[in-house]
Amino acid sequence: MKEFGKVGTETAHLYEIKGKNGIRAELTEYGATLVQLLVNDKNGHEVDVVCGYDCVEDYVKNTCYFGATVGRNANRIANAKFTLNGKTIELEQNDNENNLHSGKNGLSDRMWSVKSQCENAITFAIRDEAYSDDFPGNLEVEVTYTLTDDNALEIHYHAITDEDTICNFTNHSYFNLNGHDAGLVYDHELIINANEYTPDIDSKAIPTGELCDVTGTPFDFRKPKTIGAEIESGDQQLVYVNGYDHNYVIDQSKDYVARVTGDKSGIVMEMKTDLPGVQLYTANFIGGQIGKGGAQYVKRGALCLESQYFPNNINQENFESAILRKGEVYDTTTSYRFFV
Repeated sequence: MKEFGKVGTETAHLYEIKGKNGIRAELTEYGATLVQLLVNDKNGHEVDVVCGYDCVEDYVKNTCYFGATVGRNANRIANAKFTLNGKTIELEQNDNENNLHSGKNGLSDRMWSVKSQCENAITFAIRDEAYSDDFPGNLEVEVTYTLTDDNALEIHYHAITDEDTICNFTNHSYFNLNGHDAGLVYDHELIINANEYTPDIDSKAIPTGELCDVTGTPFDFRKPKTIGAEIESGDQQLVYVNGYDHNYVIDQSKDYVARVTGDKSGIVMEMKTDLPGVQLYTANFIGGQIGKGGAQYVKRGALCLESQYFPNNINQENFESAILRKGEVYDTTTSYRFFV
């Protein structure tokens, strides 16, 4: 453990965990954030594959959510409001008129506590007081990061509430398998096992509610395709959000959700989750960020694969709901396994 800077009057720290076969990670209690993830490339050299900053102060002042635990609701809620049990709940409008990632008081911008740590795992915990981020219910949350024997980063979420609420967490790591500072990910090869995606109404990135077949569209990654192959195709959906920033309907019959291969490093990342959706985001708005070691991050210099319930599900009757009822337990796991 070492100091990582100040959040107000509180000191943030970096905590290291190690897997048996060489994978290493550093995390901080601010936002229960993954700061560094080191894996070996095809030549046996260690590569840091996630974007981030050198001190916690930069995480506080920037809004890219690098490596953060996002909640209590990840992604967008249309018009920043929803109705639950007959009561209308109004949220902060921080993304046009919508609510994105729970607003400025979301758990990605809070100091968590370290509940436990061992050589290959760490658990962060927080109590989110009712309405502190506009959501009802006192929510007790834990997130555990584990580095497994097969070189996977496993992220396990556990939460309970004393009142019906929304519970929809994700990790917002930005991956570049050639190295966090390696520039564009256009030549990364991607597979997403999804037959459908949820298109957006317009540039405000709220889904229409439809489930659209990916066949014949730039959204079809069922066979290996580079990220850059069709990103500039002019497809209206890509124009809306300046690249990929869309939710996929996961085909749960497959062995994994997504697989990404770094073209230079040879590093392969295989993602699995028990959640119904995954957001592919191609870092369309990170240009100009100064990251670790003074790295100049560029637009589309990384990709996110965010496991989730579908965006705006609380306002779409045909989407699986992220409502967590009193007495129920939110329990979900997402993993990213690395190999060459």
